[in-house]
Amino acid sequence: MGHAMFYHLTRRPLEETLPMLVGKALQAGWRVAVRGTDRARLEWLDEKLWLIADDSFLPHGLAGGPHDADQPVLLTDGPALPNDPRYLVSIDGAEVTAEEVRTMERACILFDGSDEAALARARAQWRAMKDAGLRAEYWSEESGRWEKKRTT
Repeated sequence: MGHAMFYHLTRRPLEETLPMLVGKALQAGWRVAVRGTDRARLEWLDEKLWLIADDSFLPHGLAGGPHDADQPVLLTDGPALPNDPRYLVSIDGAEVTAEEVRTMERACILFDGSDEAALARARAQWRAMKDAGLRAEYWSEESGRWEKKRTT
């Protein structure tokens, strides 16, 4: 059974934090799905991921293409996960169900610490994971490096 890891973004933006987390998942041999809520935002993220340094390259694709099932990292705004990921990342408040967390190695929920709506959504997701009996971890970068601050 997997667990949910909540990352409170306060120092580094999504486009810097996501490659670090996804890179670690790929090193572990896991396929990854990054679920967002807005297609335009995912297109922006897709472009950012193509422009990162060569030594940080993340092989990925945007859902809706003919090779979705083959993608090591798939950016999607829907509930379907055609690339059979073991690692699910939620951005911008995208839904992650307790059942999905149970079937993954890990689920990560990244949320913007300067956005009150994002904080409220992350708190609701935390409660949902806790109420479902799942392990959840809260990670903060307030000290300048990522530290685990709380576990259920």
